[in-house]
Amino acid sequence: MTTLSRIIGLTLLSLFVLLTSCSSDDDSITIEPTPTGIQTQADLNAYFEEIIETKEIPGFAVSIAIGNDIDYKVSFGFENIAAQRDFSNQTVINIASLSKSFVGAATAKAIEQGYFTLDTPINDLLPVEIVNLENPNAVISIRHLVTHTSGIVDDPSTYIQANYVILPNQNLGTTGANILTDGLELAVMNPVPLAEYLGEYFLEDGALYGNSNFMNSEPGEVWSYSNVATSLMGFVIESATEEDFDSYVNTHILQPLQMNKSTFDVTEVNWQEWAIPYLDKNTPLPFYGNHGYPEGSIHTTNDDLANYLLDMTKGIKGQSNTLFGTAYYELLFTPQLDAGIVPNGFAENHGLYWYKTGNSWSHGGNSLGVSSHMEIKANGSSGFSVIANMDATFSENSPKWEAVLQLIEAGIQEYIQNR
Repeated sequence: MTTLSRIIGLTLLSLFVLLTSCSSDDDSITIEPTPTGIQTQADLNAYFEEIIETKEIPGFAVSIAIGNDIDYKVSFGFENIAAQRDFSNQTVINIASLSKSFVGAATAKAIEQGYFTLDTPINDLLPVEIVNLENPNAVISIRHLVTHTSGIVDDPSTYIQANYVILPNQNLGTTGANILTDGLELAVMNPVPLAEYLGEYFLEDGALYGNSNFMNSEPGEVWSYSNVATSLMGFVIESATEEDFDSYVNTHILQPLQMNKSTFDVTEVNWQEWAIPYLDKNTPLPFYGNHGYPEGSIHTTNDDLANYLLDMTKGIKGQSNTLFGTAYYELLFTPQLDAGIVPNGFAENHGLYWYKTGNSWSHGGNSLGVSSHMEIKANGSSGFSVIANMDATFSENSPKWEAVLQLIEAGIQEYIQNR
């Protein structure tokens, strides 16, 4: 499997490389769990318990869709190690960049409602004009934003400090808090409105305005993963529909799927139900949010995410109209780019944020102390999701998460094959 975390976490990794002195358990001499002979849910449970015992992972949850049903939905480990509180199917966790697939769903819904098409220039919808300073004549369309080919890029020198914030009223005296406050220089505050955050990037008087936010390319021709461009897509939907993006997603995506514990608004999350994010088992992080929330701030549960997984698995084969008509599920998973634009070794093509590799569509995410992945067979026969309070953003933790995800997927595939 080609995992997504190598590129999704690239901006974070480039900034965190000097901050990798946090403690970590050495699992180099442990015996790898072996995903053979998995035929029943009990077999899969035992295999995942072995992963929890032998790998640097506080907790994780897995859902598996087979056919038109959620066949498996189980959680392992701890949402809070110090309190010995189990990670459950009701544990709330940030799914990081897997949130972008919800931006894709919101885009499809807005298209169905007639607000725009994939070829609509974004400046036809926004209250202010956005100009690529490296290519002022570039015309950026919706299609370019949802396929990371807009020419808008994340400036690695400012992205983290300008976007991430530690939420108020937490203990800032811990090692993890010090890494975020002193190492990454994150402020303590609630996220600001989306328009205010984006104004700093795209308005001439913005503190973050400049050529480093753009690349000299024609829209649609060069792929460059962009969190800021995804946040802008959220604001495009907000501008077109005249409704706050988080409210729009809640009304048209979350509520129809009965994802009642899910939200883009971090201030709505009940801290008592929230999984602690961990750099490693000994280093919990404080709770945080980000101003550009569409790109990576869905907070959900395994129960809720299973509803989304099942609907996407049905929708990809034309058997759902819960969110929108069949044609718009198809649009989510229709390749949008010419061959060769998405980097070799990462994916073959791009839907509305979803990536196609072989006979599967997928998206994943990594943020401070959390990781996620969802993958669906192109024929809709099966799909799975994984959410974990395990870090993959610090350079020493990325290969550990990749190894854990590969082990989890191997068990899932063995289970599906033997059903």
